[in-house]
Amino acid sequence: MSNAVSPFSSVKLPAALVQQAREAAQPQRRSVAGQIEYWATLGRIADETGLTVQEAREAIALYDARHRAGASGTTDESLDAIEARFLAAESSGRLAQAVRDTVLSNRQKVAPARRAA
Repeated sequence: MSNAVSPFSSVKLPAALVQQAREAAQPQRRSVAGQIEYWATLGRIADETGLTVQEAREAIALYDARHRAGASGTTDESLDAIEARFLAAESSGRLAQAVRDTVLSNRQKVAPARRAA
C-alpha cells in the first residue's frame, strides 16, 4: 500500500449545486469538478481583492491572454495544459498579482472620470 498523500480531497456537495455546475460546465468544456474549482477561484479572488465576479473573470482572461502572447512557439492548449498553467499561476502568486494590477489599472482609469463628473 502506498503512503503517498493525494493532492485531492473528497467533499459532499448538495445535488442541486452539482447539477448547476454540470449545466455551467458543459458550454465551457469543463468537467463538473473543474467548474466548481473555477467558481471557488472566482470567489477567492473576489473575497481577497474586493473585485466583482465580472472583474475577476476579466482579470483571469487578461492573465491568460498575456500568458499566451508571451509564449513562444506552439502552446499546448489542451484542458489539462490550461488548468496546469492556471494552477501554477495561482500557486506562485502570479494570478493574484495580475488581478491586483488589473484592479489598479481600472481604478486609475475611473478616477479621472469621477473628478470630471
